[in-house]
Amino acid sequence: MQYIGSVYRPPSEAYSLIVQVTLGCAHNACTFCSMFKDKPFSLRREEDIFQDFEEARRVYRRVERIFLADGDALVLKTDKLLRIMDKIRALFPECTRVGIYGSPQDVLRKTRAELVSLREAGLGIVYIGAESGSDRVLAQVKKGATRAEIIESIEKTEDAGLPASVTFISGLAGRDGLREHAIECGTMISQASPSYIGLLTLIVEPPAPLCADIEAGRFALLSPTEVVEETRLLLEHTDVRRDCVFRSNHASNYVSLRGTLPQDKARMLAQLDAALQDAGLLKDERFRML
Repeated sequence: MQYIGSVYRPPSEAYSLIVQVTLGCAHNACTFCSMFKDKPFSLRREEDIFQDFEEARRVYRRVERIFLADGDALVLKTDKLLRIMDKIRALFPECTRVGIYGSPQDVLRKTRAELVSLREAGLGIVYIGAESGSDRVLAQVKKGATRAEIIESIEKTEDAGLPASVTFISGLAGRDGLREHAIECGTMISQASPSYIGLLTLIVEPPAPLCADIEAGRFALLSPTEVVEETRLLLEHTDVRRDCVFRSNHASNYVSLRGTLPQDKARMLAQLDAALQDAGLLKDERFRML
C-alpha cells in the first residue's frame, strides 16, 4: 500500500481499509484546519489506486468497509469514481459500505443522476464538513461555502439515497459568537435533516492559521463549561423531521453524547445539564485530542 503524507479519516472509519484516490484537499484554506498542509492537492493515477486495492486483497482476508481518501475524494469525475467502485466490487465482494469525504462544492457539482449511480455502484455514505450553520462564521473561517450551499448539498445527497454524515465544530465561533454559532447549527440540522451528525470540539494546532489569532488575543477559545453550554443550545434548537443519529463522542469532546434525534434529545440534554452541575463529569484536557 502506498500512503503519501498524513492520512485522515472519519472516526467511524477506524476499522476500514483506507485507500487514497486523491492527495490533500482541493480547498485547504479553512483557518481552523491543520490537515493536509504537508502536500499539494492532486489526483492519483488510476493504475496506482488499483495497485493498492490489489495489494490489499492479497493481504487482508476480509474487508467489510472501505474509505476513499483524502480530503474531498468526491471531487473526482464520476466516471473515474465508478471505475473505482467496479474495482472494489470485483476484488471485495464482502464489502458492505464504501465511504468518501465530499465538500459541499463537490456534491453540488454532481448531478442527482451521478450521485444515484455512485450509490448503485456501492457508495454508502458521504462525509460533509459543515462546521457551522452561520454564514458569518463560515466566511470568517474561510470555509468556501455558504449556509444555503451546505444545506443544498446535504439535501441533494440524501435525496439521491446516500446517507450524509455532517460534521459541526463546537467553539468554532469563539466566545463572542457562541450563541449565534449554536443556534445556527441547530437550525441548519433541522432544515437539512441529515442521516448522521458528528459534533467535534475545536482543537487548534499549528500550522492552522487560527493559531495566530488565538495567540494575538483576537480569538477567545471557549472554556469547557462554555462548550457544554453551546452544545446544549445547539440541541435545544434542533428539530429534525426524520431520525438523525447524533454523535458527540470524539476524542476532542468534553462530554460524550450518543443518541438518535428526536427521541433521545431529552436524555442528551439531561447529560449536558449534569455536566454543567458537576465539572467532574467533563473529560480532562490531558485526554482530549484530534
